[in-house]
Amino acid sequence: MERLLADCRARLGFDLLAHTWNAVVIHALGQGPRRPVDLRAEIGGISAKVLNETLRRLEGYGLVERQAYAEAPPRVEYALTGLGRTLLEPIGALGRWSAEHGDDFVAAQGWDD
Repeated sequence: MERLLADCRARLGFDLLAHTWNAVVIHALGQGPRRPVDLRAEIGGISAKVLNETLRRLEGYGLVERQAYAEAPPRVEYALTGLGRTLLEPIGALGRWSAEHGDDFVAAQGWDD
């Protein structure tokens, strides 16, 4: 098994998914371009500030692209890049695992007491 050193390529993916909102936002954008207000409504529980920070971070990673429209009022949409779309399957697999094993995981943590 490969060691997971700080500069190991596998660590990139682990670090990406370690941030609370990254995978959630990527998953939500998997349905197509979205305005921030629509993302917030779909995701729930995320503030406008945290959503904006997450979108900007993912844009900086090359996973999300921002499209600004010269309209009144101004409109902005975010969409996954090709690279961002490559994360949909691994994130979906984690979601399927969570749906299948979530109750056992919660019970093991003692959170259902």
